[in-house]
Amino acid sequence: MFRFLAASLLTLTLTLSLSAADWPQFLGPNRDNSTSEPVAAWKGDLKPIWTKPVGESHSSPVVVGGVVYAFYQPKGKNADALAAFDAKTGERKWEKSYDRTEFKPLFGNGPRGTPSVSGGKVFTYGGTGIAACWDAKTGAIDWKVDTLKEFGAKNLFFGVSTSPLVVGETVVLMVGGKGAGMVALEAKTGKTAWQATDEPASYASPVQAGKQLVVLTGANLLGLSVKGEKLWSVPFEGKVGNLIESSATPLVVGDMVIGSTITGGAIGLKVTEKDGKYATEKAWFNKALNCYFSTPLVVGEHLYMINGGASFTNPQIVLRCVELKTGKVLWEKKDVGKYHAAVLRCGSAGKEQLLMLDDTGFLTLFEANAKEFKELARSKVCGNTWAHPALLDGKLYLRDEKDLMCFELK
Repeated sequence: MFRFLAASLLTLTLTLSLSAADWPQFLGPNRDNSTSEPVAAWKGDLKPIWTKPVGESHSSPVVVGGVVYAFYQPKGKNADALAAFDAKTGERKWEKSYDRTEFKPLFGNGPRGTPSVSGGKVFTYGGTGIAACWDAKTGAIDWKVDTLKEFGAKNLFFGVSTSPLVVGETVVLMVGGKGAGMVALEAKTGKTAWQATDEPASYASPVQAGKQLVVLTGANLLGLSVKGEKLWSVPFEGKVGNLIESSATPLVVGDMVIGSTITGGAIGLKVTEKDGKYATEKAWFNKALNCYFSTPLVVGEHLYMINGGASFTNPQIVLRCVELKTGKVLWEKKDVGKYHAAVLRCGSAGKEQLLMLDDTGFLTLFEANAKEFKELARSKVCGNTWAHPALLDGKLYLRDEKDLMCFELK
């Protein structure tokens, strides 16, 4: 059954990718780092079509209906702000905000979670645990929920970082409270639709695979029904000292779930279902494939992963091409950034290319090639960034520590 559901999801994913006119959430339309849009190799340095100043944040831009939404901390304020910009011109349509308690984590202020846009609403989850629903046209706030207070949870060392996932008429969040490790809020009202598990929170985001939710918590790789019922669980954590550091969003490919942490390496987990009962089997494990907060992506029978970045004195990350079925490393490209690089799969099946934005601000286009790393184009496009870019209608939207930018990639 799981294989059937996954196949159905794959069909749906391909349909959405081919017809999607938006980039409405973290990691794209299907939350898998992919788009069917091709990217041609460019020559020389890329220059932005427009640049607009924004507040501090590691939250990624999203694009829906010709509008770019950015979530950040306004300068000089203890607040979370959402702003809307015209995708063509960069003109700011509006900015709205709410006050919150002061929070100054290491490695930058402001929210880390990326908004999700659905049904004319924008759903956000700030670094202090405030979930909010905003009107996409006006920025008016329909509701707010202080999830840490509501569900008796403690904030993480670096702050809440998970991105909300819209599932039907609910918004699914990782909270980490007792009996409220995972929580779903009613999209219309913000009221609790369900709460489940005692799972500690991590910095990763949940994904949906058919009728199943898959999440990397602070302790486990976990499968839930869309109503919060526990289906399966496998211990899998990543800690640096006593701190939970699990951050990479899991990847579902067919009947395989790929999970990775900075200290735990990576696991390929086969998940099957028979007569309503789920079973898991470890297909492979590779300690060296340690993702920090860069989510892997798949092209055919191969994974592309960003590993490393745990050192605070000399951080370096490595790009690796890995066999999906075995976890075997086929090639690697060292020193592609410090802590993080976002990699997107671009183009239709059989014609894929990969676009990588590293945390030092370089954008690289390279082949989806299982034999070797082959660079097609490269340009410095921005300052330091941990945000994931959005690719839509030939334009790449990204942000660094100060600005939101748009580049033409047709």
